[in-house]
Amino acid sequence: MTDDAPVIDTSVPHSARIWNYWLGGRDHYEVDRAAGERYRTTFPGIVDLARASRDFRIRSVRHLAGEAGIRQFLDIGTGLPAAGSTHETAQAVAPEARIVYVDNDPLVLAHARALLTSGPAGVTDYIHADLREPAAILAAAVRTLDFGEPVGLILSGVLGHIDSYRRARAIVAELIEALAAGSHLSLNDGTSVISRAIRRAQRDYNASGAVPYHLRSPEEIGGFFAGLDLIEPGLVSCPLWRPARVPAVAEGCGEPGPEHAVDIFGGVGRKP
Repeated sequence: MTDDAPVIDTSVPHSARIWNYWLGGRDHYEVDRAAGERYRTTFPGIVDLARASRDFRIRSVRHLAGEAGIRQFLDIGTGLPAAGSTHETAQAVAPEARIVYVDNDPLVLAHARALLTSGPAGVTDYIHADLREPAAILAAAVRTLDFGEPVGLILSGVLGHIDSYRRARAIVAELIEALAAGSHLSLNDGTSVISRAIRRAQRDYNASGAVPYHLRSPEEIGGFFAGLDLIEPGLVSCPLWRPARVPAVAEGCGEPGPEHAVDIFGGVGRKP
């Protein structure tokens, strides 16, 4: 991780900062708040989606560190540090867990030290890299993770930033191929099958100058789990994934997400 001050463009809205705004965080600028409010005006349910994605990640990481016995995590596209981050969630269950965060965002790099506050028994690391370069991510992650042992791969709301579905499938396949049997994939992304309003809000957002995000069908999201065994309940709207088995949200994360189906689908798959 470099100590050079990253260049942060505050003239255009930024997805990580807008997400932070929707979740009630403080790391955002006026341009982000304006874009976030425009999106919410068109699609008021966007805050529920943001919370549902966060809560799903927390629940799935708790499952991986608990029932699945995973002790290593690779979280790609982690976004800005917040309560309930992957290392906090995993190490609350397994203090010895090792976590590698990956993001290509200079703003996340500026906050990366907050992601490195591992408990004394575990390890955290941060890699400034792009999801579109899985080989580079894997080469850097091997400094911290043992790919001869199972890994929990976390892809939370990031694959929509890859415009080509074929390319997004290839990226996931390359990452999974490098992982040992018994590894798991926790993945969620946005859809437009429950509310049509999200389509217009997303088109407006993509035209704002921010990095575009592409909504996909549940069937397309399910395709990312090719070759994996989806664990129960399979691919579902995120609030419906094991809602009663662990607390919905970590302490300090703000308001919990909805309990009804929303336009963000996720699942957890195991590599045989």
